[in-house]
Amino acid sequence: MDDKKKEVVENTEIVPVEITEELLKEKLYEVRGVKVMLDSDLAEIYGYETKNFNRQVKNNAKKFEGDEFMFRLTKTEFDEILRCKNFTSSWGGSRYTPYAFTEQGVYMLMTVLRGDLAIKQSRDLVRTFKKMKDYILGNQNLIGQREVMQLSIQTMENTTEISNLRMNLGSVEKQMSDVMEQLEDVVTKSELADMMNGFVNNEDNGWLMFNTKYCSADVAYSSIYSQAKKSVYLVDNYLGLRTLVLLKNAPGGTEIKIFSDNIGSGKLHNVEYADFCKEYPNINLTMQHTGGIFHDRFIVLDYGTKDERVFLCGASSKDAGGRITSIVEDFGIDKYKPMIKQLLQNSALQLT
Repeated sequence: MDDKKKEVVENTEIVPVEITEELLKEKLYEVRGVKVMLDSDLAEIYGYETKNFNRQVKNNAKKFEGDEFMFRLTKTEFDEILRCKNFTSSWGGSRYTPYAFTEQGVYMLMTVLRGDLAIKQSRDLVRTFKKMKDYILGNQNLIGQREVMQLSIQTMENTTEISNLRMNLGSVEKQMSDVMEQLEDVVTKSELADMMNGFVNNEDNGWLMFNTKYCSADVAYSSIYSQAKKSVYLVDNYLGLRTLVLLKNAPGGTEIKIFSDNIGSGKLHNVEYADFCKEYPNINLTMQHTGGIFHDRFIVLDYGTKDERVFLCGASSKDAGGRITSIVEDFGIDKYKPMIKQLLQNSALQLT
């Protein structure tokens, strides 16, 4: 039996369960300070026997290298899960303990498990994770500000990774179709492409035009910041936690200055800024006023050096992708020098 037929058989051995918030709350455990799901629970969700599910993971072992994706529970950790959840299990000391998958590991699974059922379950997982996070973020008084910030950072990082996977796949498809036009139908109908497009279309509206190319807002900003060699100057009157999270993509040691009057609803608060600085103490970040005379948004890389670059942004990074907008590079950088020189003389911004 070839691998494709074998996979179909394996994937119909167990009827998959309906994915709901209640189910995930029951199946999510905290181990080593992170939320995880067990291999047996994920196998049930995707309609596999656990051994066949783990075989799929083993066949793609390189994708799951590192504890940030998955790790095997110790006996003590597994016993604690059983005790806290009042579970009974036939697990014995001579058997292997389960694998635990982090949320990033679950997202990586979505690039491994194939077929219509896997796509459906993956979309339902993403949709349900998002609903749960929206609920938490909408009820911030239920948890500490620090936990809210960390959750926001993790969510954004996962979204960016999914977007990157989709963009990379699109690039490969374009190259293949250019070389072999007769394969166009096969390429554009790949299951992975459909799944990634489903994530983007259904779960992530944060897309914009970046230098005439359609891409994820988070990926666009992260790409720009990562190119800095000395400094990043951001001129933007509308700040939020997302603004800070994206700026952390600048290389270590980069001087980061935000020029803003921090206006509008949902503005950045001091508690968020303070917690961000605690979480990333190596980021050199300061903030100054714009003086109330700026409407447009700018990103200036490596001001005052031969590598200086300027990007014009149609929207604030905290809202980018919410509506049709764009980011373009302006190569006439000399006209910005007086503006930046004046901004550098403005007073420090004090958050409330």
